[in-house]
Amino acid sequence: MDSLIRFVREQYRTNEFIPLHAPQFFGREREMVLDTIESTFVSSVGSYVDRFEREIAELTGCERAVAVVNGTAGIHVALKLAGVAAGDLVVTQALTFVATCNAINYCNAEPLFIDVDRHTLGLSPKSLEAWLSEHALLDDNGECRTKSEHRRVSACLPMHTFGHPVELDQLISVCNRWNLALIEDAAESLGSYYKGIHTGTFGKIGVLSLNGNKIITTGGGGMLLTNDELGQRAKHLTTTAKLPHPYEFVHDEVGYNYRMPNLNAALGCAQLAQLPIFLKSKRLLANRYIEFFADSDFRPVVEPEHCQSNYWLNAVICPDRSSRDELLKATNDAGVMTRPLWALMSSLQPYKEALKGSLDNSKWLEDRVVNLPSSVLPSGE
Repeated sequence: MDSLIRFVREQYRTNEFIPLHAPQFFGREREMVLDTIESTFVSSVGSYVDRFEREIAELTGCERAVAVVNGTAGIHVALKLAGVAAGDLVVTQALTFVATCNAINYCNAEPLFIDVDRHTLGLSPKSLEAWLSEHALLDDNGECRTKSEHRRVSACLPMHTFGHPVELDQLISVCNRWNLALIEDAAESLGSYYKGIHTGTFGKIGVLSLNGNKIITTGGGGMLLTNDELGQRAKHLTTTAKLPHPYEFVHDEVGYNYRMPNLNAALGCAQLAQLPIFLKSKRLLANRYIEFFADSDFRPVVEPEHCQSNYWLNAVICPDRSSRDELLKATNDAGVMTRPLWALMSSLQPYKEALKGSLDNSKWLEDRVVNLPSSVLPSGE
């Protein structure tokens, strides 16, 4: 492990503590944030929110982007817009961050855990098709329901883990056959492409996270990617469902105070201008990790075939649980932050009773995957 620690320190040119993923501010962040302060438009009104939404839409190729306070809020609204109702089941992966499942719970729905593929770390289309074929049916209205309890399975929510796209063509095919609304948890995949098309734009809605640890940040924030019609609905719901009026307060349905402040959007605009530099740096670092581990028993996680990943977090697959634990202890003791995968959602108290298929790959990866320091290299190298 000493050689790995030396290698990481060489990349970041420091003997000080190295975080897993720190934000980098090389551009006009200070200038743009100060501009919002001087304008006094720091909250829900201001030009930077509109600008940031336009620029994200242009980058990703979606018709409409809607800025929100965080990715979790974005997934919550996306599920509502997709028609997820109380009592529904939503297909997702147990290998994910807890926000994915929490957003399902906010809708009074429940997760249905399906296994992942080892090469993408994301929801497996084959595992989903196998589970549905055995346990579900299409009713007279064409809705997918479980055979045992006749519960509606209304949506599918895969995550592009660490920025690596899932097998979207196959997953879309399964969702179409079973009439499931596809919502992409693209929280980690800004700048990632599947067959030349940006992640988050394949399903009904996609959701980005712009948290402080993401490839670009607004401090806290998220973005919905969708079409014009759903985008208008999303904007309405996330701005307290208030009807336009010069001075009256009229709200026509239950809405959410999920809008992104102008202050955060200004930071996002400055960060987005540097995304090409960040992506280039991350790919360079990923290639260096791949070369470093080439002759070892540790296998780096690489972008799937036909994909261009942003390599948000670099990860390595250890030979077994004990070597994983050894790597984690040695690096963290030396001031080089590494992290294991999240505990599987199916093992957490709120979701222990959720329906699930075989999670063999998820458990195998949980025992072996370690995230490595992945910040943009010094000076955007």
